[in-house]
Amino acid sequence: MTLLVALSGWDCEVWAERFRSLLPDRDVVALGEPFDRREVHYAVSWKHPPGALAGLPNLAAIFSLGAGVDHLLNDDRLPDAPIVRIVDPDLTGRMSEYVVLHALMHLRQQPRYIAQQRKALWDDDRFQPSAREVRVGVMGLGELGRDAARKLAIMGFDVAGWSRRPRQVDGIASYSGADGLDAFLARTDILVVLLPLTDATRGILNEDLFSRLAQDGRLGGPVLINAGRGGLQNEADILRALDEGKLKAASLDVFVEEPLPPDSPFWAREDVIVTPHNAAMSAPDAIAGQIAQQIRNFEAGEPLLNVVDRALGY
Repeated sequence: MTLLVALSGWDCEVWAERFRSLLPDRDVVALGEPFDRREVHYAVSWKHPPGALAGLPNLAAIFSLGAGVDHLLNDDRLPDAPIVRIVDPDLTGRMSEYVVLHALMHLRQQPRYIAQQRKALWDDDRFQPSAREVRVGVMGLGELGRDAARKLAIMGFDVAGWSRRPRQVDGIASYSGADGLDAFLARTDILVVLLPLTDATRGILNEDLFSRLAQDGRLGGPVLINAGRGGLQNEADILRALDEGKLKAASLDVFVEEPLPPDSPFWAREDVIVTPHNAAMSAPDAIAGQIAQQIRNFEAGEPLLNVVDRALGY
């Protein structure tokens, strides 16, 4: 049985070597190498070229190397095999680190002080609200969102969560569906977005949503932190909301076009923190080990875990 490593933008050979060490009893090939398509039983993917997984008649499972699976579902020639998403403590912890870091940076006005440092400016207005005075709303209460919400609460923030369907997180106020969205947004000073990218969520971060965020909070205006997917955001609306004061600031780890073009207006804005889609990088040691174990368990007759519902998109 052969495992196919099909990646774009990442080092295929690093991942292939890791899988070879974990699965020494089978062939592991990287996309671009010659291989017998009939022998491929498993594929691991991150943004593989469209159609690269077509024509694999014995494919039993496709593993996404990232938390999201929209990069797979966008391939209209994707085989009808189970898609398995990654749920990994290492990846989950990294995402929560990013979310807590950026929530604290906006709470403590760190972008402002970095800009003042460059100008050798000592500002006597050093007021800082406390975390308990700031309401954080987490959109998306999957594995990543629930963990981030818990850790934000530990830091003292007043945390609530929103999801498409009802989800309960101990100690966190929960809202759900279209009926709960307005109330959720109205009590949110920092909006953390960890939604999957689906037909229902594409472009959800738009001018209409920003206008419903709380405007009476202790930060002087709402803040957006998007570490989910670039396709969730209408970038022209983000820029307009920042200019009009509907948003005070933003931290953006994901973009519609990546890498972010050098002429993007986001680069030059002091009210935007840009990071290069590194909020939660998939580490080969952690992720490959989990996939290898799933393969062995599956071949021993156990069900695959974290299988994606293609109709829902996650």
